[in-house]
Order: sequence, then structure tokens, then C-alpha cells
Amino acid sequence: MRIGELAKATGATNRALRFYEERGLLSSARAVNGYRVYDERAVRRVANIRYLLDAGLTLEDIEHFGACLDGDVPSSRPSEAMLDIGHRRLSVLDDRIATLARVRDELAGLLAAASDRSAVSPSG
Repeated sequence: MRIGELAKATGATNRALRFYEERGLLSSARAVNGYRVYDERAVRRVANIRYLLDAGLTLEDIEHFGACLDGDVPSSRPSEAMLDIGHRRLSVLDDRIATLARVRDELAGLLAAASDRSAVSPSG
């Protein structure tokens, strides 16, 4: 199948598919006209990549999944290495959430203080 057909079958964009290929997550053959041609396994592989991205993993994380991307990732039992990757990513996300919460609280405090000042200051 050509790249447009794979994009339609998976909901990914042509650009994303080319990027997955650049990162070594997807492979294609070249037709005589130079177009990328993917086999039927590519549909599952892309679906698994998108599933893992939606779960919060990065492409760098997913690169460690290798041949597992050809299987049924959502239903399969993850290896210890995969669980480690997931736990590390969760820790990164928790840290980001905590940082964002602190920044949000700081901004909310500044806005509350500014609102209080503007409510009591005389208008000119």
C-alpha cells in the first residue's frame, strides 16, 4: 500500500508516517517510481505507535519497543523493560504536572493580588 492509503487506514498523516520511518519505527520498500510502499503489517505497527503516543509515551520511548510494535500491544503482557519505560515516563509527567500546578498557583496569586489592587485604587 502507498503512503496515502496507510495514512487513511490508520488516521496518521503522511508527514507523521515519514517521521516514524525516519525514526526507524516504520519501514517501507520503494516502488520503481520511487514511491514508498508499505506491507499490511504497517497498519498494526502505526496503530500501536499511535496507541503508545496517546498513552503519554514519546517516540524516543517507543523506539525501545522494537518488534513488539508488530503485535497486539494493547492486549499483550508488557515486559519488565516496557514497564520501566512506562514508569519513567509517568514520573516525568508527574513532575511536569507538579511544576505546572506551582506555576498556575503563582499566576493565580499574582492575578488575585492585582485584582485586589485595581478594585481599591481610584480611577483617574
